[in-house]
Amino acid sequence: MSTGPSEDELIVGAKLGYAIFKRSSGELEYIKKVWNESDGAGKEERMRCNDGAVDRAGRYWVGTMNDPKVHEPSNEGVLFRLDPDLTLHRMMEKVTIPNGMGWSADDTKMFFIDSPTRNIFVYDFDLESGNISNRQIFFHYDDDEGEGVPDGFAMDSEGNLWTAICGGGKVLKVSPEGKRIGEIEMPTRMISCPGFAGEELFVTSAEEEEPEKYPDSVKYGGSLFRVN
Repeated sequence: MSTGPSEDELIVGAKLGYAIFKRSSGELEYIKKVWNESDGAGKEERMRCNDGAVDRAGRYWVGTMNDPKVHEPSNEGVLFRLDPDLTLHRMMEKVTIPNGMGWSADDTKMFFIDSPTRNIFVYDFDLESGNISNRQIFFHYDDDEGEGVPDGFAMDSEGNLWTAICGGGKVLKVSPEGKRIGEIEMPTRMISCPGFAGEELFVTSAEEEEPEKYPDSVKYGGSLFRVN
């Protein structure tokens, strides 16, 4: 195991759990695997990590889902929390496709997306203990608003939440009250996650999953966009 931080190393959520990824070599070194015998046979094979975020206390939250190369998505995913002392906690069960997660500026709320539900959930969050409670729907992307599902998101300095709509080719701006107040149309459908760098918004995208059905989306699929 590594003895200290390095610019060549990242801590990531990988196939089997939390690992140190060496950028120069592509090597993975697991520091905490998330599944054990009590999860039943085949769990490690059919699952993988998907999205994650680190809270202000240094706890690394990672959501797991079915590996699409092995198994169709189901609700056997789990949201894990790894503390700085490497203690692992199961924070949420019955997750399907965990995506964006983050916290309010005052660290009293945690936001979480399970994409197939089309919901952005909000929880009461206790910074000292890392516990979450009182789940509510903060924002729902209605069927009549178009195709796609909420994916990753970013928070701005005013508390607005900007969420990618994967499969819908847009980024939505949602107010602190959970109201849709803005929209950015993008030139490809598979928008995955926005992020702020100063006053500029950077937006990632994935490869078009249905190129024959949506040929106009193919050209810019997988691109990184900058919005100012």
